[in-house]
Amino acid sequence: MKKIVVLISGNGSNLQAIMDACGNTIKNGQVSAVFSNKADAYGLERARAQDIDAHSLEPKDFDSREDFDRALMEQIDNYQPDIVVLAGYMRILSSEFVSHYLGRMVNIHPSLLPKYSGLNTHQRAIDAGDEVHGTSVHFVTEELDGGPVILQAQVPVYEDDDAEALNDRVQSQEYRIYPLTINWFLQDRLVMENGNAVLDGAILGPQGYATD
Repeated sequence: MKKIVVLISGNGSNLQAIMDACGNTIKNGQVSAVFSNKADAYGLERARAQDIDAHSLEPKDFDSREDFDRALMEQIDNYQPDIVVLAGYMRILSSEFVSHYLGRMVNIHPSLLPKYSGLNTHQRAIDAGDEVHGTSVHFVTEELDGGPVILQAQVPVYEDDDAEALNDRVQSQEYRIYPLTINWFLQDRLVMENGNAVLDGAILGPQGYATD
């Protein structure tokens, strides 16, 4: 059974979807540990409820981002993860951290990348008058939300939407596509090569895997 380590900062709803998918959508993987930069993150309680190791490190206890990330890396590596999954982890990663897990770390971002990297994506989509919004799973590189896209899911934007309503619609898709992409990786179908996401030997386009 392959090992998944998940990093969170808050509620952990995507973490819950991943844990629930293990043994189903995720065929040969299990969550070995969950880490958070916030001791009160509810996602840690979700992990403990399923007897999964849950840890927190406080950034204020370290002199620099680099020192924090080195300590986090050391603890993560104790689990020898096959994949590191960012699920609402709200810290900018140091170059050393990204390099250490390059090609085996993924993130889910609430927009149709390359649109709306960073924060407040739902309100930005509403303000721009977009008719379609969505979410993207991508490999993590040093460019913020800029790694190669693996898979996207679209949702409609309605005239009466606020950011909360749009967030709920997007998250329902995240719970579906994130476990799917993790499963691809753990089944050795998905890799990152030469800055590209490659699925079943085929280089994926800028929007990732797409079907007709």
